[in-house]
Amino acid sequence: MELKEKDQVYIQSYKHNGKLHRTWAKGFVIACDEEKIVLVTNKALVTESNDRKWVTKEPAICFFYFKRWYNVISMIRKSGIYYYCNLASPSLYDGEAIKNIDYDLDVKLFPNGQYTILDEDEYFDHQKQMDYPEDIKRIVEDEMENLITEIKNFNEPFNEEVINGYYRKYLVLLEDKY
Repeated sequence: MELKEKDQVYIQSYKHNGKLHRTWAKGFVIACDEEKIVLVTNKALVTESNDRKWVTKEPAICFFYFKRWYNVISMIRKSGIYYYCNLASPSLYDGEAIKNIDYDLDVKLFPNGQYTILDEDEYFDHQKQMDYPEDIKRIVEDEMENLITEIKNFNEPFNEEVINGYYRKYLVLLEDKY
């Protein structure tokens, strides 16, 4: 089963040991091609591995890539677009949900172009606890460098025009749905 515009999709993130890490109850698909699925989460229920539940506060354009070892959540706020990038296995859609394995490291990008790397301690702890293979560690660390290069070069999706275009498309598709 393939995803198409206007579909609602469930999202599941796992850890390397196979345990469910986090789920999003729904994402609204706005684009899907051979490289990625682009969807919007807006007031979506998120469930953490410890059963803590919360609801997303603002619309976010989310990019789940089939070949890149990261995914990107761009949160649209009054003060600008904030990006949260998760280093993770390439995503797949299996007819049930979009799924990937979270590899702990995250990059947060602020509207002013500054970024910070998060959860390095968690990454090193989990490397040992879950026995990440050497090739996985190398891929994750190389992809971190690639991700930062993409951010510095303002490549898609790290471009306000791109995000605004996807958001406008979302609003049109949402209107057409009802």
